[in-house]
Amino acid sequence: MNLHTLALYIGCLLACIFNTAHAQTAQPVDYIVAVVNAEPITNSELRAEVKRVEQRIVQQRQTPPTPEVLRREVLERMINDRAQLQLARETGIKVDADAIDLAEQSIARQNQIDVAELHRRLAQDGLNVTTFRVQLRDQLLLQRLQEREVEGRIRISEADIDRALAEQQKTNTDPFVQEINLAQILIAIPENTSQSQVPALLKQAQDVLERIRKGEDFNALVQQVSAAERTKGGQLGLRRADRYPRSFVLATQDLGVGGVSEIVRSGAGFHILKVIEKRAPDVVVRTVVQSRARHILLRTGALLTQEAAIARLAALKQRIQSGSATFAAVAKEVSQDSSAVDGGELGWTTPGMFVPEFEDAMNRLIDGEISNPVVSRFGVHLIQLVERRRVDLDPRQLREVVRNELREKRYDETFTTWAQDVRARAFVEFRDAPQ
Repeated sequence: MNLHTLALYIGCLLACIFNTAHAQTAQPVDYIVAVVNAEPITNSELRAEVKRVEQRIVQQRQTPPTPEVLRREVLERMINDRAQLQLARETGIKVDADAIDLAEQSIARQNQIDVAELHRRLAQDGLNVTTFRVQLRDQLLLQRLQEREVEGRIRISEADIDRALAEQQKTNTDPFVQEINLAQILIAIPENTSQSQVPALLKQAQDVLERIRKGEDFNALVQQVSAAERTKGGQLGLRRADRYPRSFVLATQDLGVGGVSEIVRSGAGFHILKVIEKRAPDVVVRTVVQSRARHILLRTGALLTQEAAIARLAALKQRIQSGSATFAAVAKEVSQDSSAVDGGELGWTTPGMFVPEFEDAMNRLIDGEISNPVVSRFGVHLIQLVERRRVDLDPRQLREVVRNELREKRYDETFTTWAQDVRARAFVEFRDAPQ
């Protein structure tokens, strides 16, 4: 688990605290169930945490363990957390009020409300703000301790990276970086074709594919029926796969040499593709998908509430989709971001450059699509994806990606060993319920 994954885990855990805040209400009868270095864990605390975990299991549609096993597992995790929190304080790790404020704001954004509404809902569920902020502080303390102690123990050498690259070279099967040569038969759809004529052309393509399946020669059918280039048996040439249409690569990625695809529809017509040649690259090649997007940003505050910003952007989206205005023109007119002068244009970006809320929404879009209003810490956005492209990582970037992958693989093992060591050094006393 790297730092980014750890941060996401903590964020999810914080959100779960909010979503199940009512589980923290006091129980009528209380007693100590365990003592960790003189610090008690009470039965009410344990029952509340068990209830929260049960609710999370239900939300994830998983099968819960028996009540006895769940109670034992939750108590053990609480003991580990207490021991780690004590270590964090002993070693001088601190979390200031500003960091807790940011965590509160993050949870509010995740639930598309403001902090005042978050506090109101917490009060409704019986959890006061002070207790909630203590929980946030403890989770942030754990995060910082684990970042320092666990990440610092993981060492990745250049030799480790070399070995990983050598292993990857043996299984370098990314379909978009292989070199392929495809041949095609095209049943064209002329520009003036009416919709009523398209089924007949599709039927023609299906008949041709059926003839190939029954053993007729592909090259001969190219000469007989293809509307595309017929020289060299309709071959398109050996090139890297990402220079072919994406639909061609996806249709043939699981085929061996000599394999024939299902029918592929494009703007030109119906294609039947045959794999003539496939070559793996000589070196490990990794690509990253870059996105080019534009956005309109409305900043919220005293003059513009979040609800009003969402409503205004929803209306602007309808206006753009109706064709009465372009996205770029509206961005220049209303966006409160420095990109407004360029029509909201954000340029080519790589994964991780935007805040998660923005990037998650952008990643769900297809070319030309416009999102619904998206709330982030900067305000409310309307996002349009212009296009995507795949770009090769240079050797330095590739080694850094592999380094991070190795760290990710080693994190869990390192964390488990470290957590067991902290647990072993803690004095833990279990206590039975009073008779």
